[in-house]
Amino acid sequence: MFLPKAESDKRIAYLSLCAPCLCERIFFLGCEMGFKQHIFLCVLCEFFVSLLALCNESTNFFISQGVLCVSKFGGVVALDNKAILCILISDGGLMLTVEKIGGVSMSKFQDVLKNIILGNRKEGDYYNRIFVVSAYADVTNWLLEHKKTGEPGVYVKFAKQESYDRALEEVLDKLLKINRNFIDIGLDLEIADNFIKNRIQEARNYLHNMANVLASGYLDRDSILLAAREVLASIGEAHSAFNSVNILENNNIHSTFVDLCGFEDSELLSIDERIHRKLKGIDFSKTLAVVTGYTKGTEGIMREFDRGYSEVTFSKVAVEVGAKEAVIHKEFHLSSADPKVVGEDKAIPVGFTNFNVADQLADIGMEAIHPKASKPIEMAGINIRIKSTFEPEHEGTLISKNYVGERSRVEVISGSDKVVVLEVHDPLMVGEVGADLEIMKIFKKYKVSYILKATDANSISMVIWEKDLSDDLVKELKEKYYRITVKKVAVLCVVGTNIASPGILERTTKLLADNKVNIECVSQSLQQVNMQFVINRKDYNKAVVALNDALCVKPIAT
Repeated sequence: MFLPKAESDKRIAYLSLCAPCLCERIFFLGCEMGFKQHIFLCVLCEFFVSLLALCNESTNFFISQGVLCVSKFGGVVALDNKAILCILISDGGLMLTVEKIGGVSMSKFQDVLKNIILGNRKEGDYYNRIFVVSAYADVTNWLLEHKKTGEPGVYVKFAKQESYDRALEEVLDKLLKINRNFIDIGLDLEIADNFIKNRIQEARNYLHNMANVLASGYLDRDSILLAAREVLASIGEAHSAFNSVNILENNNIHSTFVDLCGFEDSELLSIDERIHRKLKGIDFSKTLAVVTGYTKGTEGIMREFDRGYSEVTFSKVAVEVGAKEAVIHKEFHLSSADPKVVGEDKAIPVGFTNFNVADQLADIGMEAIHPKASKPIEMAGINIRIKSTFEPEHEGTLISKNYVGERSRVEVISGSDKVVVLEVHDPLMVGEVGADLEIMKIFKKYKVSYILKATDANSISMVIWEKDLSDDLVKELKEKYYRITVKKVAVLCVVGTNIASPGILERTTKLLADNKVNIECVSQSLQQVNMQFVINRKDYNKAVVALNDALCVKPIAT
């Protein structure tokens, strides 16, 4: 059925839920002329509704405690079995997307502007998109510490009460140099330089006050250091977001700077409250919103999520506005293996996968999205799309909740050579109830999480990140258990949505043997989405190349 044309230029979609009974029901979605007519078949069984498909609308539907709910900007409405819902859709019927731009891509904002924001769009078609931006590449490393090497940044110097003021001034010089990279695409250098100078000065004032309080010894040191970390982390995202809006405005694209850093206020707001307040009232059909990846909140986004905070902001924004799709733009596609290891020509883009596989990859450091950021998006029924900034025409990888490959095959070869295996061996462990619990208590004390765990009668082997290994952890374990072995290794992961098939494990181990790669430890859960092998570090790259070539580039269906 079709509705009469709505007032002004708006389009109205009409969704009616049929009267309940324990049999199949049909949803009818009627739209004005020019929209597709959608018919959806659903099952209503004891008020539990399974929505099979819904597309091209700006509202998300999901099930909560057996009730059909609709997630709209600013809240959630539950629909009972007699509900009739009218949904107002923005002009042109465009879906609202929330898109995250990573640090490497932000550093090449010329390509972001050309490939992502402009693309093949006509003037005026740039909107109905919200961009959540990371700091430019390496900026957060300079402000805090290097994520991989641990090289100290401003925060580490502040925590040690070293020359943090000088370090902050050096960071400012680097940020001003970054600004000069964008003059050719429209950045107003004077305005941009003044913004970041002022923001750095504000941060410096905060740090000086915190240093004085630390020196007094009256307040908790850890709380002050966490606050300093929050202040410093926010600078990078404020810098890149402000510059982006300035460039867009100077390219005649109406843009809105959404600063979630909270430097301008002292309000005690949670992260969710700040996001809601800042986005409320923005007409996304008429402006391109650029949001800082850092959000100030009473719970402390760094305290909760540390360096994954920008993806958490991205996730919360997507859920808040009821995004139709959450898009992450990265340097490379989500691929069958690391392009830097196997070569870009052998890194096969993964077209479709599910949230479970995304979690497996995040656990080993190959993050499609931070696992704590993906959960709210998954629960809200929003799909995530991973795209390459530098290949905009490619559809990228769609991460959805229930996707399973039609045929059994390996989709991703992942892993790391920055891990160690820590084995606890004790003859008294055999048959001892709770033996592993006592080990886990020690791990928790030192804030260590394991990647892989394998056991036998009197040994438990756990793979952890090498950076998390400490002398104190090993010492305490040695005091309690018969023998502790620590060995630098690599972990190799063979991942897929559908690898629960006879022959895949056999073929994988044979390929490793053929390439003279010895398996020192192995693990696979009952879900069978991730086969994990502990191997010698020197064999890691060779193993990734061999498995990717045989299982992904030239796969044989099982």
